[in-house]
Amino acid sequence: VGNRDDSNLYINMKLKAAAEIGISANHIKLPNTATEADVLKCIASLNSDPGVHGFIVQLPLDSDNPINTEKITNAVAPEKDVDGLSSINAGKLSRGDLGDCFIPCTPKGCMELIRQTGVQVAGKRAVVIGRSKIVGAPMHDLLLWSNATVTTCHSKTSTLAEEVGKADILVVAAGKAEMVKGEWIKPGAIVIDCGINHVPDSTKPSGKRVVGDVAYSSAKEKASFITPVPGGVGPMTVAMLMQSTVESAQRFLEKFQPGKWTVQYNQLTLKMPVPSDIEISNSCIPKPIDQVAKEIGLLPDEVELYGQTKAKVQLSVLKRLQNQPDGKYVVVTGITPTPLGEGKSTTTVGLVQALGAHLHQNVFACVRQPSQGPTFGIKGGAAGGGYCQVVPMEEFNLHLTGDIHAITAANNLVAAAIDARMFHELTQSDQALYTRLVPSVNGVRKFSDIQIRRLQKLGINKTDPMALTKEEINAFVRLDIDPSTITWQRVLDTNDRFLRKITIGQSVTEKGFSRMAQFDITVSSEIMAVLALADGLDDMKKRFGRMVVASSKKGQPVTADDLGVTGAVAVLMKDAVKPNLMQTLEGTPVFVHAGPFANIAHGNSSVLADKIALKLVGKDGFVVTEAGFGADIGMEKFFNIKCRYSGLRPHVVVLVATVRALKMHGGGPAVTAGVPLPKEYTEENLQLVAKGCSNLNKQIQNARMFGVPVVVAVNAFKTDTRAELALVVQHAKEAGAFDAVECTHWAEGGKGALALARAVQRASQAPSNFRFLYNVELPVVDKIRLIAQQVYGARDIELLPEAQEKVALYTKQGFGNLPICMAKTHLSLSHDPEQKGAPTGFVLPIRDIRASVGAGFLYPLVGTMSTMPGLPTRPCFYDIDLDPVSGEVNGLF
Repeated sequence: VGNRDDSNLYINMKLKAAAEIGISANHIKLPNTATEADVLKCIASLNSDPGVHGFIVQLPLDSDNPINTEKITNAVAPEKDVDGLSSINAGKLSRGDLGDCFIPCTPKGCMELIRQTGVQVAGKRAVVIGRSKIVGAPMHDLLLWSNATVTTCHSKTSTLAEEVGKADILVVAAGKAEMVKGEWIKPGAIVIDCGINHVPDSTKPSGKRVVGDVAYSSAKEKASFITPVPGGVGPMTVAMLMQSTVESAQRFLEKFQPGKWTVQYNQLTLKMPVPSDIEISNSCIPKPIDQVAKEIGLLPDEVELYGQTKAKVQLSVLKRLQNQPDGKYVVVTGITPTPLGEGKSTTTVGLVQALGAHLHQNVFACVRQPSQGPTFGIKGGAAGGGYCQVVPMEEFNLHLTGDIHAITAANNLVAAAIDARMFHELTQSDQALYTRLVPSVNGVRKFSDIQIRRLQKLGINKTDPMALTKEEINAFVRLDIDPSTITWQRVLDTNDRFLRKITIGQSVTEKGFSRMAQFDITVSSEIMAVLALADGLDDMKKRFGRMVVASSKKGQPVTADDLGVTGAVAVLMKDAVKPNLMQTLEGTPVFVHAGPFANIAHGNSSVLADKIALKLVGKDGFVVTEAGFGADIGMEKFFNIKCRYSGLRPHVVVLVATVRALKMHGGGPAVTAGVPLPKEYTEENLQLVAKGCSNLNKQIQNARMFGVPVVVAVNAFKTDTRAELALVVQHAKEAGAFDAVECTHWAEGGKGALALARAVQRASQAPSNFRFLYNVELPVVDKIRLIAQQVYGARDIELLPEAQEKVALYTKQGFGNLPICMAKTHLSLSHDPEQKGAPTGFVLPIRDIRASVGAGFLYPLVGTMSTMPGLPTRPCFYDIDLDPVSGEVNGLF
């Protein structure tokens, strides 16, 4: 602060020394008008910068404004306080915690000089003259903890000469020229002179010379070792500053060594019977999320806190860890489920709790963010269940960090842009449109970047708005959208059946331009699918630009880029692209990020979350992610779509099975949500289980088809018998599973998934010869047929006329080489939800095909897919309430 000549001289010496040994050092200059707040702001910035390992505040502070020096020195983070002047470092030094603090550089240099003499400090009598916080006081502490008997003298010491005469080691930092006389010194003493004083000397050009606090010429005759002034302690002070900076960097690298975790796990207090999910969640006290981040090696500037229990993680962590090897990649899927679900989320959480809290492996769960629609509808939340949950479950199931709201806003902006553009094109001439699209600002007309891209797409290589011909202006301003081809719908994250078909544009201000439209639920938006498949901001923005919203009347695809809305959508999504960090009940880390539909989209959490997690766990760690619905849907899309775009290769498939679902596939009565299970599901029936294992066998084959080892997790319910569970394990192994184990994690947490965790560890060491099912260059129909025959067991496929037209259209438009994302029922391997087990010989009807070009896939519709759920007679919201006293949420499950 300021511009003192002496301070600049000292700083330049330090910068020169740093350059000589390869330390990158910078001088931050604040003017003498700087306030205390200005200095504190600068310090805070350096404290949070992981690229800075140490810094000093040059004293004195040369400011025209009053500045509290103590406050400034204490504002420096102790781990970066290489000058050792903060109260925390001083306190640690005074307590003898020398390995856990930074020592002021001058005393540290003095001790190094004493050590270089070869004289043992222990047992010697030492005298320190001076008691400043910078030299005298810390020098006293250093000598004391080196087992010397130390006396501190100062300006009020009446017997100074007598005390000096007793010293085997004398350190002088009084700031008074030649105050210690040679005759005071004990013969053979070690004398360290820290003083720098100027005395008159007419023989010097400057009229003065530098002397120390000790009369050097006489003292050197009695001392065995003595430091000269200048040239003694000064250079050592600079050297110790360099050493402390190197130590700081070493500590930082040790502390944040990639893959080196120090996780504090939470111990569960299990209760029987198992309480409700929300009761268990509320009984858990989660760790502060910044502690979780620190435990897994994230740097402070890589984490954005959203309260105490959730945070966003910056994508910059990928660049920092780009040379870190990935961990083991595990996907959790399931057999064809009942409408109640078979516990994939619970198994995912149980597995990571077992691997982390019980086997002490670095492990991350990566799961989808649930829609709020089902939370208030019939399904309830999706945070796992029992003693295997992501917590707090109410945060997980409700707003989280607002990603779904951002998607809603971005999606509806695109929808609004479509209708507004059609309206304006229908009501204005070419020239009027052009004047408004490229307005004159201060007499200058200029294309925006996105408009330049549209011109280039049209083959118009001009940048001057005045240079376009009438024909070029017409092509530029007219998207000429065919309303019947619009595939982009408005969205809302609420189950609302009455928005499935609506009429828009009924106000008189829209001049009669109305059309039929609909609302979908937010998680079905292509923007959600893009978020899940993007590998960074740039990739996400490019995908947004490619999103096809309709076709022109000439059959050309109309994109978000054509609408000019790509950049605005990216801005709305700039925070949503960062994964959300949470934790499990047992304190293992979880990324909750993206939640695309598992039918019209690929049903997997984000690529970015998986990539960051794989770097953080290190080569011996595990990342466990979950694929939506059964293996025929979520797992197939995980392999053929997500892994294709991410470049990641899985090591293990965990296939979740239940006795309940297998009984259903064996011919048991219908299972209906909200209705008590028939007795066939609550009493032992080995025949039903054995018959239903046909579905298990087929799903094991499906996983093995991709070349990945399969571990079957038999999720045990309290009504299952030992014989039934053993039968499932036996069938799974006979069908080719690497291993099959019973799991009781819902009731026991990670402990109940230990056998599963050990099986996954073993399977991850087995060969994994991962391969895709198809080459994307195959014709669209061939890719669909391969999935239908190889994964579902169909004899063939049948394309209805609308689907045939779409195949021709998308192939013509250049989208024929995209992967396939089948949209079919999750309740059967076939298109008919009533067909259980492993049906064969059926023909799969393809009703229609649609394109999510930005996300990067075509999705054939097998039957009718509802993209806006409705509310049942008795929705979950009847039981959801807020305690106004405690603020606790009740009734979520």
